[in-house]
Amino acid sequence: MDNAVFAAFAVTIAAGLATLLGWLTVVRGSTANPRMLAFGLAFSAGAMIYVSLVEIFVKSQDSFASAAWFAGGDQAAYAMATLMLFFGVGLVIALDRLVPNPHGQLDSNPNVASTPNRRAPDPLLARAGLLAAAAITAHNVPEGLATFFSTLNDPGVGSSLAIAIAVHNVPEGVAIALPIFYATGSKSQALIWTLVSALAEPLGALLGYLVLGGDPNAMSYGIVFGMIAGVMVFLSLDELLPAAKRYAKGHETVYGMVIGMALLALSLVLFK
Repeated sequence: MDNAVFAAFAVTIAAGLATLLGWLTVVRGSTANPRMLAFGLAFSAGAMIYVSLVEIFVKSQDSFASAAWFAGGDQAAYAMATLMLFFGVGLVIALDRLVPNPHGQLDSNPNVASTPNRRAPDPLLARAGLLAAAAITAHNVPEGLATFFSTLNDPGVGSSLAIAIAVHNVPEGVAIALPIFYATGSKSQALIWTLVSALAEPLGALLGYLVLGGDPNAMSYGIVFGMIAGVMVFLSLDELLPAAKRYAKGHETVYGMVIGMALLALSLVLFK
């Protein structure tokens, strides 16, 4: 592996390990400000939507246009990038049908909300945590793939995307660790399952590297980037913005999304 591949793996691992901050929040007994959480989730969604449609989709189009054996010019390249974007959306929908993501289900769970100091074993609550871990782990794999190949192709874009993903990984860590910790009283069990979910993103990067290698051709980049754009946009609209809206009491969702877009745009302008 060359330095670029190592750097892409390092960025992906760092984004995944942000999930452990959610575990740390739970075991230290601190409670996040709901309005700040809403702002953070919306910020992440805005950044991910912006970078997906403005940068990653365009990279897909450019990759198709530059592929040696791809014919049809810019119009055909745009059509292929669009097709891959909606193919990525379709893949996430299929995954969500097979392994439903539990976002929103744990927020209103009365066992979680009403027993913050509970340490007696609760098999049902522990099972909820394990199901959350399994579902979030499955959904984290494509995020790892997105971070890895974005960083490999353009470190500036990849790092920006990684920051956005890291922000929304924190509440995912809470969703996993909180029910397991309150059901068992074991910090180590909560840590293990949160870590499993965190490592799903490096796993997605590794799978992508094993399939496509560290230097994919232009056609492969076109396919991967188009799918990544679709996956990121769908996850933002389906998970992050609705979650932000649940915690918001005012305009935090809109403000967070717009500021996330603006700061991501600024970072891309500065580091172009």
